[in-house]
Amino acid sequence: MPRRPRVHLDGVPLHLVQRGHNRGACFFDEQDYHAYLGSLGDALQREQCALHAYVLMTNHIHLLVTPRDAGAIPRFIMAIGRRYVQHINHTYGRTGTLWDSRYRSSLVEEDTYLLLCQRYIELNPVRAGMADDPAAYRWSSYRANAPGEPNALLSPHPLYLALGQDKAGREEAYRALFRTALDDEPIGELRMALNQNQPVGNARFYEEIEAMTGQRRELRQRGRPRKAEAAEVVGESAQQELPL
Repeated sequence: MPRRPRVHLDGVPLHLVQRGHNRGACFFDEQDYHAYLGSLGDALQREQCALHAYVLMTNHIHLLVTPRDAGAIPRFIMAIGRRYVQHINHTYGRTGTLWDSRYRSSLVEEDTYLLLCQRYIELNPVRAGMADDPAAYRWSSYRANAPGEPNALLSPHPLYLALGQDKAGREEAYRALFRTALDDEPIGELRMALNQNQPVGNARFYEEIEAMTGQRRELRQRGRPRKAEAAEVVGESAQQELPL
């Protein structure tokens, strides 16, 4: 059965995941993380996308972005990938592809899932056992969103800005969100949405997407997932456990 096409909408947050080819590593040294972030910054500016959260894991990346023009997303991903692959191939004398051919994406309903998705992204290193605290992991947006470290890549979402009346208040309120663990259910929903390239949100959100696209898009809940989708979920868990 063919994959359903991705849905991107102007001004609607999008959770993006790109994985290393055959689940292999895509970062090998500290310079590689810096090179990727440089490519990311250029692509954000060129394609006019706002970045709210990110994490660079050993063999995959998560981005939470809001595009001004939804049609820019494929160009955005290609621009990052092309420049970064050139860096890797030149640095390590290699050839060929680095990324899986298809990135995963999921529209994110703001009121319920936006900040939850940010937490999910920034807690990846903790779930993978690579850090005891998200602040201890250098290659994510947590240090900017929580302790307030300067990060020119980020454009805070209005929901983040509404957490407090000033910078200190927002950062304290954001840190407080991390004092309780994410429940398994929303983690499962976010992963399933990515695996299916489907939106994650409430019934009203799905209705709004249908009105804009003419397509009914929602998570296909199952009591028992098909083998292919079950393998994808297991695969994502496995790749999060790779040491840095």
